[in-house]
Amino acid sequence: MEELDAEPPLLVVPGADPSARQLCFAWGPAEALVCETLFGRRGTGDGGPSSSRLFVVRKDQDIYIQTLRKLFNESHGIFIGLQRSEEELAGKSRKAQLVQVSKNYRSVIRACMEDMHQAAISARDPALHSQYSTQVSILSAMELIWNLCEILFVEAAAAGPLLLRLLDWVRLHVCDVDNMVREVLSSENPSKHELFWNVVDVFVLQGRMDEARHLLSKEASANPTSMNMYRILDDLMKKMPMPSLSNTQTLTEMELKWQHWHEECQRYLQDGTFASNSHMESICKILVGDEDAILEKKELLTTWYHFLVTRLLYSHPTVKPMELRFYAQSSMDLFLGGESSPEPLDTILMAAFEFEMHQVIKECSIALSNWWFVAHLTDLLDHCKLLQSHNLYFGSNMREFLLLEYASGLFSHHSLWQLGVDYFDHCPEYGRVYLELHIERIPLNTEQKALKVLRICEQRQMHEQVRSICKIMAMKALRNNRLGSALSWSIRAKDAAFATLISDRFLKDYCERGSFSDLDLIDNLGPSMLLSDRLTFLGKYREFHRLYGEKRFSEAARLLLMLMTARIAPRSFWMTLLTDALPLLEQKEVIFSAEQTYELMRCLEDLTAGKSDKQKFQEEDVETMKVEMLRLALARNLARVIIKEGTLEGS
Repeated sequence: MEELDAEPPLLVVPGADPSARQLCFAWGPAEALVCETLFGRRGTGDGGPSSSRLFVVRKDQDIYIQTLRKLFNESHGIFIGLQRSEEELAGKSRKAQLVQVSKNYRSVIRACMEDMHQAAISARDPALHSQYSTQVSILSAMELIWNLCEILFVEAAAAGPLLLRLLDWVRLHVCDVDNMVREVLSSENPSKHELFWNVVDVFVLQGRMDEARHLLSKEASANPTSMNMYRILDDLMKKMPMPSLSNTQTLTEMELKWQHWHEECQRYLQDGTFASNSHMESICKILVGDEDAILEKKELLTTWYHFLVTRLLYSHPTVKPMELRFYAQSSMDLFLGGESSPEPLDTILMAAFEFEMHQVIKECSIALSNWWFVAHLTDLLDHCKLLQSHNLYFGSNMREFLLLEYASGLFSHHSLWQLGVDYFDHCPEYGRVYLELHIERIPLNTEQKALKVLRICEQRQMHEQVRSICKIMAMKALRNNRLGSALSWSIRAKDAAFATLISDRFLKDYCERGSFSDLDLIDNLGPSMLLSDRLTFLGKYREFHRLYGEKRFSEAARLLLMLMTARIAPRSFWMTLLTDALPLLEQKEVIFSAEQTYELMRCLEDLTAGKSDKQKFQEEDVETMKVEMLRLALARNLARVIIKEGTLEGS
């Protein structure tokens, strides 16, 4: 039977008053815009004109915390490395690689936690200090959960090594006694210090026998009367069998040794060897796994999972992974004793001890304040081949769903969106679709940012998005009268219509100013000028000016005539072209042949013949003068050509 989702929690927007004003919403990819309307709650009459406020509600606020940037940036590199790792590695090599990846993630969490702790110490604003302290607690819980998942799922520690890993886990996360130890050892008489036995007890509870024996030696030196008890207890602690990480002993051998040692501890306890010293007797009771004696140290244990590991150490050191669930549940019940209900962290850890991976991920998704943790943990577990059978009802698997959510949150940030691209790349089912939708929403504030987005789209053959970005940037440049940039973007978009529009603007500017702007761009159009006829004309017309400037008049004349006769030039620009022909017609040397001169005459007549008498009457005097000058120049040039060609024929 499908599990029903719980009701979503009620979100109160600070400053908004829905009881007095109606609110309207606009949803974004990772946030919502909430605004107050001008209407009162009971209808249009209660509101009236007044000021309204806007509220931005973000679902992933952690993305905007500056001190968490290290977490997002550095874990991104680990994630990409994991996706590109050698899949051929199998067995122990692959397992060792995945354990190392897990440790790398944890090291990033810890480094970020330390940075956040320093920020909390240096923060003068109480609100900021509280925010940082809360984040330290969250990061600490994240590392605690991740480390346990690493032991149980990634490393999959077997009976024996499992207890050693859990002891390391407890020592690292649960009870830091370093400050207490320094305080005791720095005193003049450590054995008389009020915290002395607390420190010894903590060492014993964490299985740190060498350190506990070292402290007890100070007690023996200070109290010769307890020397005999100390030697016996020291010998018991020294001989305590511990599981081995190597394969030098079997579980059966370990259990036999431990049973023999355990019986020896019980004999000394029953004989009353430590009866005269309550502290040593308490330690011996812990060694034999007396649950009541261990629970008496509840304040030093601090948590039920510390109690669980201590209990296993002294009662079942060869515990098997599948047996953990029973010990974990009874340890929680014994430790809490009905005094308080489990916290969300307790629920998550219990699910891990029960090997309910999906429940761990679900509870973490609910309890933690961002998607980073569940996305990366799920990806790692998926690489461990532990989530292959779990698909969601809407067609995606859990790994991809969580990565998509995390990457979507990154896209709401002005710079972290670049990390989100790589996460979408490694979501084979829906990653491409999500990337296309999100990349269109990136605000293209600068050309540099637009070029970044463009490169990403081009690398992934996202042709529609490439065209869209180029059109947007071309339009922005055109609005700002940056014609060169606008033309460059339109060429990149392969937008013939827009390239034609901008080419017309270039020609219009030339007519008004008598010179071209952005000459470098126009001179280097190359094959791009073939995008549209107007752009081709612009490039060729600029080439005409270059040839004229280099005094290559014959080539310039041929090109000018070709622009008109091939009908590439817009008809409105013919007069300008004919006017450009005037200096060539007036050269001492005859440039245009008779045939070319006739072509120019025909073009001039075509240009003027299409106009009605009314239009001719309304033409400016300057335009009329240009036509007359052209006719005169063409007639004179034709006469010179006929004379020249006749002379050549006669000779």
